[in-house]
Amino acid sequence: MDIRRRNNVNVIGRADAPALLLAHGFGCDQNMWRLVVPALAERYRVVLFDYVGSGGSDLSAWNEERYSSLDGYAQDVVDVCEELDLRQAVFVGHSVSSMVGVLAARSAPERIGAMVMVTPSPCYIDDEGYRGGFSAEDIEELLGSLEANYLGWSSAMAPVIMGNPDRPELGQELTNSFCATDPDIARVFARTTFLTDSREDLKGVSVPTLVLECDQDAIAPREVGAYVHATIPSSRLVTLDATGHCPQLSAPEATTGAILDFMESLR
Repeated sequence: MDIRRRNNVNVIGRADAPALLLAHGFGCDQNMWRLVVPALAERYRVVLFDYVGSGGSDLSAWNEERYSSLDGYAQDVVDVCEELDLRQAVFVGHSVSSMVGVLAARSAPERIGAMVMVTPSPCYIDDEGYRGGFSAEDIEELLGSLEANYLGWSSAMAPVIMGNPDRPELGQELTNSFCATDPDIARVFARTTFLTDSREDLKGVSVPTLVLECDQDAIAPREVGAYVHATIPSSRLVTLDATGHCPQLSAPEATTGAILDFMESLR
């Protein structure tokens, strides 16, 4: 199988430098990284890809059984790493992809040497002693709305996820990205994203990890960032002066700066 075509892999930047593997979140594709890529590519080898079912990937390679679990997305990551022979790469995952990176690093530890988690959440549902930001009823209502009218859900939820109501163009971009996703594929990815509990998986992370949270985030409140940081002994937590769940778009300079500072610390 042609992994580069299947996952729409693009490699830019310095071929002789450490590799940064950028992984997008639910309803998005690699285009969501475009504002941080130029500065990163000046110093590093930047690898961009789309999960099967997203963006410019080969949709014929998608199947519900594989992508009903985060393990299926983690296998995409491992496949890309093996195709490019990446070793000790720095995995940069947005939102649910942070947890995908945890699984990929466990599966192929020689491939991933460090991680950057951008607005991660290991569990979106509140539990005893844990605040994920949503009740179980909230999540079922969200998923029910998505499955009943995906385009309407996208138009309503994307601006909430993005935040920054004073910059409506950001919410519109995320809406457009959601709406470009096949509704049947989005339904499966959404259930995988919002119903998975990865809290136990975090305990196995041993590589250097940067946790990036936003000062205000309707999807991953700051209690979640604190939890992730406390659970991963080798992590550092940085709170960006930013609003929303997608700081790579709403605060690209701050996001880039935090990633570059972390990369420097790995030397």
